[in-house]
Amino acid sequence: MQLIAKKLGMNKSPVLVTCGLPYTNGPCHIGHLRTYVPADFYVRFLRHCGEEVVFICGSDNHGTPVVISSEAEGISPREICERYHTHFYETFRKMEVIFDRFGMTDDPANHKRTRSIVTDLINNGYIYEKTVSQCYCPHCEMFLPDRYVEGTCPHCGEKARGDECDQGCGKHLEPGEVLDPVCKICGEKAEMREQDHFFFKLGDFNDFLKGFLPELKGTLNARNYAMGWINEGLHDWCITRTLDWGVKFPGRDDLVVYVWVDAPIGYMAFTEEWAEKTGGNWEQFWKGDAPITHFIGQDIIYHHCIFWPALLKGSGYSTPYSIVASGMVKIDDRTFSKSRGYVVWTNDDYLDLGLSPDYLRYYLLSYTSHTKELNFSWREFQARVNNELVDTLGNFIYRTVHFASKKLGGIPDIGADEEILEEIKKRTALAESAAREYEFKSSIEEMMALASFGNTYIQTNAPWKMIKEDREGAEKVIRNCLQIVKALALLFDSVIPEKAQNIWEQLGYVDKISDHNLSEVTDGFSGTKLNKPEILFEKIEDEKIAEYESTMNMRVEQAKQKENRTTTTKEEKKMISIDEFANVEMKTAKILEAEKIEGSDKLLKIQVDLGDEKRQIVSGIAKFYNPEELIGTDVIVVTNLKPAKLFGVESQGMILAAGDEASLLTPKRDVSPGTKVL
Repeated sequence: MQLIAKKLGMNKSPVLVTCGLPYTNGPCHIGHLRTYVPADFYVRFLRHCGEEVVFICGSDNHGTPVVISSEAEGISPREICERYHTHFYETFRKMEVIFDRFGMTDDPANHKRTRSIVTDLINNGYIYEKTVSQCYCPHCEMFLPDRYVEGTCPHCGEKARGDECDQGCGKHLEPGEVLDPVCKICGEKAEMREQDHFFFKLGDFNDFLKGFLPELKGTLNARNYAMGWINEGLHDWCITRTLDWGVKFPGRDDLVVYVWVDAPIGYMAFTEEWAEKTGGNWEQFWKGDAPITHFIGQDIIYHHCIFWPALLKGSGYSTPYSIVASGMVKIDDRTFSKSRGYVVWTNDDYLDLGLSPDYLRYYLLSYTSHTKELNFSWREFQARVNNELVDTLGNFIYRTVHFASKKLGGIPDIGADEEILEEIKKRTALAESAAREYEFKSSIEEMMALASFGNTYIQTNAPWKMIKEDREGAEKVIRNCLQIVKALALLFDSVIPEKAQNIWEQLGYVDKISDHNLSEVTDGFSGTKLNKPEILFEKIEDEKIAEYESTMNMRVEQAKQKENRTTTTKEEKKMISIDEFANVEMKTAKILEAEKIEGSDKLLKIQVDLGDEKRQIVSGIAKFYNPEELIGTDVIVVTNLKPAKLFGVESQGMILAAGDEASLLTPKRDVSPGTKVL
């Protein structure tokens, strides 16, 4: 394996691996994990190869969206950032993504390093001041940061934000470029007024980037996308914003540094914080030649392959060695969209349901090549868990350890056959080669091929039959299988670390598997005693998948209803006829019973009396009412809706409620259950 590392030209100096920073104005979803899980796999694998790796990340705290969210909640930007910072830190740990340092861009270290780098760029002649026209709202009496502005894209004519044509051509927009600007705070028309801002001479780095990008290691999609921008020509970037929240631009109290300046500098600041805590050397990465690898999402390639290397070069720091960009995520073959309900939330939709983090890690890593689009489907997720983890990997390991423990009393005191050792070496070398080339799917396929080899070997030799006439032969077969199990534990630790530790302990080891090297895959057992065999993986049943799908379907339907409401404008409301309204049947009802639905923190199962019949209704009001307090309440129910299943529970109507806190609609006077609402 050292020969492979040498062949691939890996540097034996320490490696710094970073992940793109999660933004602190919303919770973690599966799209985030598309970057963080592969990065964690890569780090774990390198460490198993004996390499020293520092794994760095943190939360991205600045920018207008955080300010907007904090204003909506009536709290400070720092408070909302700390909340989501903690959320991401804890969620990543639950997913077994463990960083050596997880910092905040609003902490002093990043403020200090950002101002230092901006000052260096000013002194080196790469930043200049320029008077520009910027949107100003006379009603709010303030200059508007880009995210407080909506208008028309000057390039394609579609609706656009102040900084990006997010619904059209996707082009970056400088302050003042958007046409027909409107203030998002009050909805009034904005006007253009002059203000001083500072620009970074990105165009000065065109020749540098033409030489840098072809030498950049990592994934081809990152290099090719960045070269496309170089060929179009680079434009200077405005790097200041009119905000109070952020890193103050040196010498100016009325301007802060653009978030895409201070966010990547966070990588450096967090490395400094790691070094201060551990006694490490941050300068070997940022001022030396120790390699830096960035794992990012496809949507931020421009910032990391063009803007970030130019900032580093202009201020005298080392540039990245490799940039690894993941493909985008789809949900059930639909474009990932939080607003349209096509999203899987890491906690609400997965971890909080008691599902194994290792199952999701395996799916994300094995489904497709890292640079290609990943489609998440509950049915495909179920198939991969059941067919691959349960039937292939788990089945082989349990059969082997169980037979060795029950029939042989432990590990036979003999060596493994050479042909078995050669198969293990071959699959390990291929898995390592693929991992180093960021082909994580291929790497896992080599690991699973070893498990399949083991299954075929034990089935063909049938030691349960052999032991009756040839105990030594049966011992030889099981000893070979145990060697494969040990190799699988070491290999799969980078993929499913919780289960790999379990395998390791079943083999009799008492230490951490993460402390061991892949060179040990062919080592013997030296007196270890097997522990009680355990079934590693449980199959996911169809009923559970139906529940998970119903949650998503309900969310999509709610999003559609919300979209229909929000697209109705003041000038053009959708009108319905009296006949259309008459088709909706509403009746009064009395709540008889109410209880929470297991696995959901939003849904209640409610039994209602409609006078001439009783019905069961599932309602999403669990966060606002205790089940006990609802009993005896008179409500209004839509009674002619088609039945639907939510979390596997049938709902035969809809209880009407109003507002964000689900205030139940109730009759003002006492009426009998079943009275029709006219």
